[in-house]
Amino acid sequence: MKLRQTFFAAATIFCFAAGIFSVAAQSNAVTTAPVYVPDMTHASDPLPDGIFAWDELSKTTNAASDQAQAHFTFNFTNVSSGNVAIVNVHPSCGCTTAQLPQLPWIVAPGTNAQIPITVNIAGRPGTLFKTVTVSTDKGSKTLNLLINILPPVLPTMTDADRARGVAAAKIDRQAVFKNDCATCHVKRGESKYGQSLYEADCAICHEAEHRATMVPDLHMLKTATNDDFWRTWIAHGKPGSFMPAFSTAEGGPLSDYQIASLAAYLDSAIPSHAAPSAQ
Repeated sequence: MKLRQTFFAAATIFCFAAGIFSVAAQSNAVTTAPVYVPDMTHASDPLPDGIFAWDELSKTTNAASDQAQAHFTFNFTNVSSGNVAIVNVHPSCGCTTAQLPQLPWIVAPGTNAQIPITVNIAGRPGTLFKTVTVSTDKGSKTLNLLINILPPVLPTMTDADRARGVAAAKIDRQAVFKNDCATCHVKRGESKYGQSLYEADCAICHEAEHRATMVPDLHMLKTATNDDFWRTWIAHGKPGSFMPAFSTAEGGPLSDYQIASLAAYLDSAIPSHAAPSAQ
C-alpha cells in the first residue's frame, strides 16, 4: 500500500512538472507573421488611384550619339493601407530592362521605393519611345520613357587644319584613317550602323558647314544612284580623289555589314536625281 502511494505521488509530480514545461514552452514560442499571398484577380486591371503615388509616369532624357545606354529612375510610394505585391515588370522591347528585387516584391504600406530602368541605345539614332508596364496584385500601370539621341557635334576646323588635311589626302587618300585624323574618321564610327554611322563618318566631310569644293554634295549628285552605287563608292572610294576606301580589305575602318547598312541608309535618305541610263 505504501509503495502504491509513493508511485502515485511521483506520477503527480511528473505531470505537474510537464505542465509547467508546456506552459513555459508556449510562452517562449516566437510568433511568426503571416506570409502575404498576392491575390492575382485584378493583376491585369488598371491600377486604381490611391495605391502607388509616382513621382512621374513619363520621363524624358537626352543622350549623346555615342552613348551606349540611357538610364531612368521612377520613384513611388505605397500610399494604401495594405501590402501591394509587384508581380511582373514588362518592357516594350528587349533593349529595355528594369532592375528589381526578387519577385513578387512585397511593398509595405508607407514604403518609398525605386524602379531603375536601363535602355540600350548604342547605334540608335533619332528619338526613341519605350514603355515599361508594372503589374501588381492590385492592377497595372505603364511608365513612359522618351530618349532624344542628339546628333554628333562636328569638330571645328581652322583653315590651317583643313590645309594640312588636304595636303595629306593628296599624298594618300587613306590618310584620314591614320594618326590624329583617326579620332574623327575612325573612332566616331566604331560600332555604328546606318544613319548614326553616316553622321559619325560621312557628315564630317559631306555635311560640313565649310565643305571643301572637291567634296561633293551627296544630295545634288547628277549620277543615278542605288544601293550598289553607294556600296561600291563607300567600300572602294575613288583613286585619284580625296574619297578614301572605307572597306577593311583596303585599309579602311568599316566592315562589310557596316558598309551595307550605310548604303541602305543613303539609298533611302538621298533619292536619285538622275534617270537611270537606257539599256
